[in-house]
Formats: sequence, C-alpha cells, structure tokens
Amino acid sequence: MKGNTGSSIAVDPKAAGKEAAGKVKAGLTDIKIAFAYASVAYDLGQMLAGISEELPGVPVLGNTSFTGVITPEGFISGEKGFVGILALGGKDISVGVAGKPKSAGDGVCARETGRLAAQEAIKNAGKTGAPDYFYMAAPPGEEEFFLKGVTDVIGRKPFFGGSAADNAIAGEWKLFANQQVFADGITLAFFYAEQPAVNLFTGAYRETGDVGIITKVRDNRVLVEIDGKPALKQYAEWAGVDPDSLKGGNLLVYTITSPLGIKDRLGDLTAIRHPMNGNDDYSMNIGANLAEKTAVIRMAGSVDELISSAAATLESLKKKMTAPPAAFHLVHCGGRRAGIGGRIDEVAAGVKKAAGGVPFIMEFTFGEYGYEDDGNNTTGGLMLSYTGFAQ
Repeated sequence: MKGNTGSSIAVDPKAAGKEAAGKVKAGLTDIKIAFAYASVAYDLGQMLAGISEELPGVPVLGNTSFTGVITPEGFISGEKGFVGILALGGKDISVGVAGKPKSAGDGVCARETGRLAAQEAIKNAGKTGAPDYFYMAAPPGEEEFFLKGVTDVIGRKPFFGGSAADNAIAGEWKLFANQQVFADGITLAFFYAEQPAVNLFTGAYRETGDVGIITKVRDNRVLVEIDGKPALKQYAEWAGVDPDSLKGGNLLVYTITSPLGIKDRLGDLTAIRHPMNGNDDYSMNIGANLAEKTAVIRMAGSVDELISSAAATLESLKKKMTAPPAAFHLVHCGGRRAGIGGRIDEVAAGVKKAAGGVPFIMEFTFGEYGYEDDGNNTTGGLMLSYTGFAQ
C-alpha cells in the first residue's frame, strides 16, 4: 500500500477539490480510496465534483472537520474554506465505500441504516464476506447504534473513524460518500487487505482519585446521578468549584482539561466521556452513551499535555506496527483542538516530525472511534484515534 496527501484553501470549492486531488495523485497509482475532510463553508457537491475530475472512478468519502485539517503541509484552514485529502493505493487492497442517509425508509433507525450501509459496502467492494477492518463516520448523537448495525452484518472487526464536525457545534456538519452529501447517516469504507491496519485509541489523560458509580442515566447520554448525588454537584465537588459556574456551555469548556472516563471490561482502555452541558437540574449532557452501575473517573490533562500527546501518540502507534508505515489516518477531537486554540501549529509541527516523512492527514471531529487490544470497538470524545497502514 502507498499513500499521498494534498490540500487546498481555494475560495472556489470545485477548484479546491481539483487542487487537493491533483496533489494526491502525483506519484500514486492504482488509487483505491480518497479520504477527504473539508470546511462547512464549502458547497461540498462542487468540491466533490472537482475531486472526481482529478480522480475519476476513485471512491471518495469523508466529512466536515472542525476549523481545519493537518497534513505534512501544516495546519490547513481558511476563512472561505479548506479541504485535505489522503489517498491510498496499491494492488494488495480492495475497498468498498458506502454512504447511507438515515431515512424514513429505514424506520428512521440508526441501527438499520448501519446494516444497510454495511451490505452496500460489501457489494461495492465486490466481495461477499466481512472486511479485515473498516472505517466509519456518522454525525454526533447515535454513533453507537450505527456501529451496532454494522456489527450485525460483519461481526466484530477492528474499526476507526470519527464523527462529523462543524465550527460552532451548530449542527451544520455534513458527511459525504460517492458524490452523496447528507447530515444524518453513516459512511463506511470496508478494507480487504493483505497487510493489517493498526489503531491506537486513547484520551492521553491522567486518572485522578475521583471516582464514583453512575446511579442514574436518562436517554443514554444524560448523566443524572453519580453515587446517588446530582451529577453536576458531584463533579463540582471533585473539581473544587461552584456547580452553578458549570451550568450551560461552561461545562464543555471547563472539562476539556478535566473530562470523565470509563474503563473497558479488561482495563486496557479508558474511553473519555466529554460533559457537554450543565443542566438546571444539575444533570450533565454527555457526548457519548453511558450505563448505570458502572464507574466513572475524573480525568486530567493540561493544555501543554494536550499538545504534546498528539505527537507522542503517533510515536506510540509506530511502535505498535510490525511493518513500515505507508500512511497515517489521524482522528483528533475537535474539543481538544478548541482547548489548544492558537497553539495548533505546535501540534502540526510535532506530528509532522513524529510522522518522519510518512504521509498523513489529521481531521478534527466531534466523536472518535477505535479499539484497544481485546476490547470491543467503541466511541468516545476528547480522544485520539490514530491508524497506521502498512506498506
């Protein structure tokens, strides 16, 4: 397998697509897939048309990314738009790409939409069985249920990916695949490859001694009580702050450096749960599903640590790989990126150095997906999901 990247901040979306795609095809033959991550400011249909002109017949999928992308060219962002592309090619892989909007025809059910998309991805790959590994993207909100639908069809296969994002948590995010553009649904890429992909999924936060049992959850993602106490009050007590100061969106900002975590059944992974909103009843809206009678831990990490962990995690991923890397697909939480703010160029420089000349793309998402060791595929927030493709 081989990879290449390209980007553009051209104002015209079709010209941007053509420019970025023209860069990725230079020196790369037998392209099997192009991941594209772009600005919500673009007419994405026009951008995809520009990519298609340069990469005819190549499946393209991706989504909108929070404020920019990072490639070996640096942090790519523009007031009028941006796009970054990672293309992968080689005779040793086959890829099936599918995009499926969630519709009334599916019973408006994320799980059924996931099933249908998985069947389509297998068909588009020209295969009849499950892939070796797969990529998934969805909007924030029902990621776990889309994933359940995919698993219904192919069983448990390693995956990676992230949730579409916009620039203001305003619901303007979009997904796209095979010239389709939609806000709610799922995109998939099923990989049938001789060489495995390696994923490293982490929050790179430190555990504190603050831990409690989730005693009440509402509607999957509202944390009502910890140890029988209103969740926001318990969190505020741990953090040593006034709970009223964490109401509304203040909670989202505060918890970028001190979110919650839940361990998997073997303790190999602590999946981060980002508190998104402090409610008047002192419950907390969370960016991923929760389960009652499980433990939740307050985590910690400074802005300096958020920055340094981006490159350090890539170094750790390289150590996990047993073959030389051809390319890296890096999913970085948009909330972490917001906390990093104007220091994002430090992240770009560190990741470029860690990549060591290997092509890569980093998108900024509102949800991250991955797995660790023998753990199940799962989702989280404020996390890094880094994937390396072997040559």
